[in-house]
Amino acid sequence: MDQHAPEIACTLVIFGGAGDLTKRLLMPAVYNLKRGGLLPEKFALVGVARTEMTTEQFRVELGGGLDRFGVNVAPADRDWLVDRMYYQQGAFDDPATFKKLKTLLDKTDGANHTGGNFLFYLATPAQSFGPIVEQLGKAGLSEEKNGSWRRVIVEKPFGEDLESAKALNRQLLSVLGEDQIYRIDHYLGKETVQNIMIFRFANGLFEPVWNRDHIDHVQITVAETVGVGTRGKFYDATGALRDMVPNHVGQLLTMIAMEPPTRMDADSVRTEKAKALQGIQHYNPDDVLQNVVRAQYTAGHAGGQDIVRFRSTPNVPPDTVTETYVAMKLKIDNWRWAGVPFYIRTGKALAKRHTEIAIQFKQAPFSLFRDTPVDRLSPNSLVLHIQPDEGMTLRFSAKKPGPTVQMGPVEMKFNYEDYFQAAPATGYETLIYDCMKGDASLFQRADSIEAGWEVVQPILNAWAKAGKVRLPTYEAGSSGPSEAAAMMERDGRRWRPIDGGNETSR
Repeated sequence: MDQHAPEIACTLVIFGGAGDLTKRLLMPAVYNLKRGGLLPEKFALVGVARTEMTTEQFRVELGGGLDRFGVNVAPADRDWLVDRMYYQQGAFDDPATFKKLKTLLDKTDGANHTGGNFLFYLATPAQSFGPIVEQLGKAGLSEEKNGSWRRVIVEKPFGEDLESAKALNRQLLSVLGEDQIYRIDHYLGKETVQNIMIFRFANGLFEPVWNRDHIDHVQITVAETVGVGTRGKFYDATGALRDMVPNHVGQLLTMIAMEPPTRMDADSVRTEKAKALQGIQHYNPDDVLQNVVRAQYTAGHAGGQDIVRFRSTPNVPPDTVTETYVAMKLKIDNWRWAGVPFYIRTGKALAKRHTEIAIQFKQAPFSLFRDTPVDRLSPNSLVLHIQPDEGMTLRFSAKKPGPTVQMGPVEMKFNYEDYFQAAPATGYETLIYDCMKGDASLFQRADSIEAGWEVVQPILNAWAKAGKVRLPTYEAGSSGPSEAAAMMERDGRRWRPIDGGNETSR
């Protein structure tokens, strides 16, 4: 991490401070920022939740429990952080909670000299986002005055369809300015994702070929080995499309497809991302049938454990048509990408936990090798590995040693851990740090959120109109349904392997 601590002191207030997200990811991220020298000395952390708990109990539970979540704890840094932690119990829709919170923040602000700068993190269920922000406004906690700032981080899901996303934007913007809202997507905290813009725009080698003249297609894969588990009720109401495409997958697509921003500031970057989403073709019902595949997993073995079929998961109806896998072909109507398909897929209970972006370049002309033993040319590709291992692989052809002309594919690999001594990270460190600095480059603006839902909404409408239909299935632990492979084969292409072997669909 860069050793440049922010100059501005602040208090981080986490709504849902006793919850799983806070324990597993946010607290380790805050601790890693401290270890990296990126927390200001004038800092405090306040947890707010319904759970009955004292400040001392909160300090023991979260500060003392850091090592349970894979954190290599240094006692001095942990004690520094624990001494700055406080807790407020209360309901998120109760004005009394916010009155008491204001009193507590006045106290912690004075004790830790945080300058009246408050960063509110909404680590809560989505239905609490609007009520919390409204109560912050009524309590005067959203008002910026005397040079202080107030910012709000909103977790996903940001809406469940286009209308609810627009309604939530209106609700938040009735209290906050757009510059106070940070709609977070933790995928954008990954080093490889952040490196895409540097890779594209700081290297004269790649940007000249980043277009329809040289790129055949793009594949984006977000695969998980875990099943739905105990989240049956939530997942049945959400599904893979809503859960992943308008946010995670859509943001990965924009980093690849966006035009160079005029400046590397938040508004310029986010404007180009929004334009990329707005350029995606919207499907009619016939297009959905041709270009979108949804499926559910059946029983199998994935991620080292046996998984029951989705329809047998507790709190999931046996006749549900909610998808646990979705694959689709998208097209972007602009000069750079006309005719270049973007294939995206995401799903649960797949062969391997794996997120990558693969750019496949067009074939070189074969005529030069027609009178040689070479029977085909290997495609050139650039693969951006996002998780679990972060790095890049460039694949191209080379001559095999020997007196005859024989070719073979070779790979140049770059792994972050080989080149940089990066500290362990959750992906949230960069995003929290950017919020403290006031840099919104990696966060979604209202127009980008709505543009993402505008891509997804016609698909949701077509599925709703279709009603109860028989969905394709795939065995847990496989690479997905055969229908997804068939969609690619119609275009003369095939998916890259998820499991590291030949791509198979069962």
